[in-house]
Parts: sequence; structure tokens; C-alpha cells
Amino acid sequence: MKAIAYTKYGSPDVLHLKEFAKPTPKDNEILIRIYATTVTSGDWRVRSLDMPFGFGLISRLVFGISGPRQPILGTELAGEVESVGKDVRNFKVGDRVFAFSSFGMGCHAEYKCMPENGMVALKPPNLTYEEAAALSFGGTTALDFLRRANIQKGEKVLVNGASGAVGTAAVQLAKHFEAEVTGVCSTANLELVKSLGADRAIDYTKEDFTKNGETYDIIVDTVGTALFSRSKNSLKERGRLLLVIAGLPDILHSLWVSLTGSKKVIAGPADERAEDLRFLASLAEAGEFKPTIDRRYPFEQIAEAHRYVGTGRKKGNVVITLEHNNKK
Repeated sequence: MKAIAYTKYGSPDVLHLKEFAKPTPKDNEILIRIYATTVTSGDWRVRSLDMPFGFGLISRLVFGISGPRQPILGTELAGEVESVGKDVRNFKVGDRVFAFSSFGMGCHAEYKCMPENGMVALKPPNLTYEEAAALSFGGTTALDFLRRANIQKGEKVLVNGASGAVGTAAVQLAKHFEAEVTGVCSTANLELVKSLGADRAIDYTKEDFTKNGETYDIIVDTVGTALFSRSKNSLKERGRLLLVIAGLPDILHSLWVSLTGSKKVIAGPADERAEDLRFLASLAEAGEFKPTIDRRYPFEQIAEAHRYVGTGRKKGNVVITLEHNNKK
């Protein structure tokens, strides 16, 4: 099979198209023929090892000290089940599915094996493969943080970085939970954020949300620019700050803040649950959640997709299409 691989960390130029043996599913696995995948900010960070402060060494221990332990990046996919292991009961050949491999990666390829009880679910019939491929990363991250914050109906929620993959998901999910949502983004993305259901959109180039006197029950910081020291006065008593991106000192400080005051800071990696994928699929099928797609690149141009993601200006998700994607 064809896959995009790398043997050293660095710029997008380290990525190359290579041939690998087609994987064979184990007894409890399904083999998925991939029609669409994505390049996320996570892929960009792992490839470049540009990590939040304090996680450089930890990242090398996880992903490979002298070079990448897993040569194929990619955490999201959508495709069709081509074959199943003998013990598989929940999926059958021909099922249209989407999946999230997280730290296992390996989705920038023509085929990927996934355990049937892992992060894999049936594709919502009203979504294309490209849209389904973009469901997982932003959706599961935003969902986990909002649940950890115990979001309630009627609460005021601000999403800082509302136009990225996690931000666009957080706006839609907060609206699903019947919150009053304000999104913070650049001038160019104001209409996008409003179209996702935000009650208000703030242009950060013209207004600093931390200085306008408004307070919120929950602030979701998806870009690392609204740390507690800056946004604490914008939190209500018992307000919760969700740090989707945070350096190690910020995570440690969040524990101290939560222990010593009425306001709470929630940080650290999001939990991953297969039931969350099914929940997102049900919302998508009901028309309550739809991944935002900024750009699409063919498989062979994945390095260009990495370059674009590295600019930090993407809106929602960047999708990669494979040649054999001739289905909807």
C-alpha cells in the first residue's frame, strides 16, 4: 500500500510517499480502506516536535528519541471495511466507517487496521467521507473538555480560537448543550463562527475579551493565549477555564489554582472514548454537528497541507483525499 512516511523530525520536506505491506487484520480487528484523512495541528506538532513548553523531552520519549517510532502520521480517517478478523461481530465488510487512532497514528495511508472495540464508528449517512474524516480530533477534544467542565444549560461560554478544528467543534457542541456562546476569532472568520451558531463573535484584532467587562461561566482556550493570569477576571465565581493547549508549567499551575480558589482550571490531554465517536455521529446525523472543512489536498500533496496547517490560519479542518475515493 502507499503511505506518507517520515524518518526524521523536521519541516514538511521530511514527508515522502513510500510503499508498505498492506496490513492484515488480527482476529479482533477490521481492515479499513481509507478514502479520506486529515492533517491536524497534532500531526504538525509531532512531525516538527514543536511542542508546548516543557513537553519537548517527554514528546521524544513518547514518539521516538532519535527519530519517529511510528513512521506514518495521521490520526483521523474515513473509509470502508474491506475485511474483518474472525472474532469481529460489530462490523462487516462494506460498512462505511470513520475512526480516530490518536497516538497510534498511521492514518496517512491507503489502509489501516483498527480494533473493533476501539475508536471506530459507522459513518453518518448524511456526511461525505471527507466530512466524516474530520469528525474525531476536534469533536472528541471539545466534547471531553466541555464534559469535564460540567457544562450546563444557559451558561455563558466563550471559545477563544473559535475558528480552528477544536474551536468550531466547541461552538457547535456548546450550543447543543444549550449554552450562550461567544466566539473569539480574526476578522476574516467572524461570519463562519456566527454560522456555527455562536450568539456573538468577537474580533480579537479589535477587541480584547478580557477587558470588555463581560464574564463567563466557561472559557475554552484552544490556542494558548488565554491563560489564567490573563483571563481570570473574565471568569465568574466558580467559573472554569479550559486549557486545550497548555505548557507543562501552565498545567501544574492549574492544579494550584483549582485547589486554592473558587475558579477552576482544567488542562491536560483529552480522554478518548468510542462512545464519544458514536455520540458525535448521532449529532451529525441529526444536523446538530458538522465538521468545518477549510481546504482539501490530494494524498500526494500532504506536505503542502502540513505547510498550510503550520501557518496557524486554517479554518476548521484540512482534509486529505485518496485517489480511490470515488464514493460519497
